Amino acid sequence: MAKAPPSISLLLLLSAAVFLALPAVISAIGVNYGTLGNLPPPNEVANFLKTQTSIDSVKIFNVDPNILRAFAGTGISVVVTVPNGDIPALANGRQARRWVSANILPFHPQTKIKYISVGNEILLTGDNNMISNLLPAMRNLNKALVRAGVRDVKVTTAHSLNIIAYDLNGAPSSGRFRPGWDKGVLAPILAYHRRTKSPFMINPYPYFGFDPKNVNFAIFRSPYKAVRDPFTHKIYTNMYDALMDSTYSAMKALGYGDVNIVVGETGWPSACDAPWCSLENAAWFNKNIIKRSQRQGTPLMPNRRFETYIFGLFNEEGKPGPTAERNWGLFHSDFSPVYDVGLLRNGQGGGGRLPAPALPAPTGGKWCVAKWGASDAQLQGNIDWVCSQGGIDCKPIQAGGSCFNPNSVRTHASFVMNAYFQRNGRTDGSCNFSGTGVVVGNNPSNGACRY
Repeated sequence: MAKAPPSISLLLLLSAAVFLALPAVISAIGVNYGTLGNLPPPNEVANFLKTQTSIDSVKIFNVDPNILRAFAGTGISVVVTVPNGDIPALANGRQARRWVSANILPFHPQTKIKYISVGNEILLTGDNNMISNLLPAMRNLNKALVRAGVRDVKVTTAHSLNIIAYDLNGAPSSGRFRPGWDKGVLAPILAYHRRTKSPFMINPYPYFGFDPKNVNFAIFRSPYKAVRDPFTHKIYTNMYDALMDSTYSAMKALGYGDVNIVVGETGWPSACDAPWCSLENAAWFNKNIIKRSQRQGTPLMPNRRFETYIFGLFNEEGKPGPTAERNWGLFHSDFSPVYDVGLLRNGQGGGGRLPAPALPAPTGGKWCVAKWGASDAQLQGNIDWVCSQGGIDCKPIQAGGSCFNPNSVRTHASFVMNAYFQRNGRTDGSCNFSGTGVVVGNNPSNGACRY
């Protein structure tokens, strides 16, 4: 798991959240399976995940043979991790072949090993020996797999987002990799990923680096203030999307925007030594992460599905360090949920099950309309965002729709802004739209166009 990265000025400039409903059925989600604590044996864990949850993949931080044997025949994908200290040796081709023979071939294909992560957050360590040998180790392991006839296991490595040098102008579109790592380390790694069709794995943790004054922006909660990227005019309502698009922008700047991104770790602790850690906040954060893994995308990557591994499966009571380190789990060691995010089959719940945050009751007259003085360009930006990212059906403002006439940017913007406002609980923050929306008490409905 990532340590706190350097100060991220971009993220301190933004403050937003959005209410998102989960799909009725979660198609697939992964979890990080750590083992520090008095936890059930791997065979019980594998059976629980297969029979009681919709979790279809796990990521482990080693190549524990007991875990790999336990998941044989379950159909659950497994990501294994090369220990950081083994990386320099694997820069030798013979050692890489021996590693594959010892750790992959005895279990594959009975165990559905999907990726080998070569170390975890290596650039964050600052260890030049490991950093310089990282790509050679990745290449050698891939060659060893191909030589052994294994072509369905891809080799990658997980990166902390300290690889990003955030720009002070608050624009995810101007995200870039840190000088020295961009062309010297990350560009060759991205070239490798493109050539081998393997994913670029990142660990985007809003928990590390958020502004304590803007906690809601980090956990997808209201009230929020929508913020527009000054270059793309995209609106960001949460920190996670900003992290993802900053990474994408950095990749694209090097010419590798086409490389697939996998979220290796993200999550929010349910307890820590600060008020922003709670069962409710952790549940709300992870519900929204699951939503985003189901092809919701981001402002710069709309409708894109990100294979995602939540951190983590269990509360690991054996972890040292601050309270948060022992409270990242979705489940307790007895398999009861710490809180419910909809991953249990057949509507099972229990433990810390929580309802969605309460929203104001829909009584009284409140509508959101475009503020006089807002420019057509600003209002068109609102229309574009609500119709692509806000989860609103915009057919009524299309030609032939009940709200197409009068045909103006202002009236169309008012309709979709109000639809977003009503869907998100009619909180003042959901009518902000960077200062271009205003809440009114008079119903703006007109004829067949019902607000």
